[in-house]
Amino acid sequence: MNARILAATTGRILRQLRHDRRTIALLVVVPAALLTLVNYMYADQPTPPGQPTAFDRIALVVLGIFPFVIMFLVTSVAMLRERTSGTLERLLTTPLSKLDLLFGYGIAFGLAAAVQAAIAAAVAYWIFDLNTAGSIGLVIGIAVLDAVLGVALGLLCSAFARTEFQAVQFLPVVVIPQLLLCGLFVARDQMAGWLQALSDAFPLSYAIEALQEVGAHAEPTGRMWRDVVVMLGAVVLALVLAAATLRRRSG
Repeated sequence: MNARILAATTGRILRQLRHDRRTIALLVVVPAALLTLVNYMYADQPTPPGQPTAFDRIALVVLGIFPFVIMFLVTSVAMLRERTSGTLERLLTTPLSKLDLLFGYGIAFGLAAAVQAAIAAAVAYWIFDLNTAGSIGLVIGIAVLDAVLGVALGLLCSAFARTEFQAVQFLPVVVIPQLLLCGLFVARDQMAGWLQALSDAFPLSYAIEALQEVGAHAEPTGRMWRDVVVMLGAVVLALVLAAATLRRRSG
């Protein structure tokens, strides 16, 4: 990869994002609004002495889920538009490589995710009094990495779609199973063996586990760092596979 070309690609994507007000609203306003909804859903739930509140448990996980889902959706559609409009074909006639393009997307949307995660965390911690044993910085960092994971998977899936509708169809195929098996609804160690095996293969499970480790421990744990490494590996693998399968135009 060429650092200068990568920086120019990242800048181009950020400029496009800045002028797309609907996407900005989806990235910034929607997570805060959904956290508000979660807060009121669990406001009157009884809490056993010495245990975290229902909002503390759910909101911490939600801080990781929202960036993943939103970035998957936005990125898969954005890349498909670049391909169907012919922009991608023109870009790839320049010295820009597929890896430069895809890593540029990852960096640009990662920066957007950092803003998104910071705003959502500010709402959760300072407006709704979310309490975690670990630091808010770790929560934001894991949420950003989870968003980049959504970007990488969105780029990979967009290579197999020919229309925006097909891109959205990957949401129930790729994202929903990960949401169901990540440990949000049932603890992973309480699942049937084959479901637990599937959960272990899904990268979102490690993001949720890392957030739960931050929620339960004041200092970073070995399990949390292991989960972060697994997520980083999944991001790099998805981006490399996306570069290998990326087409210049949709047929």
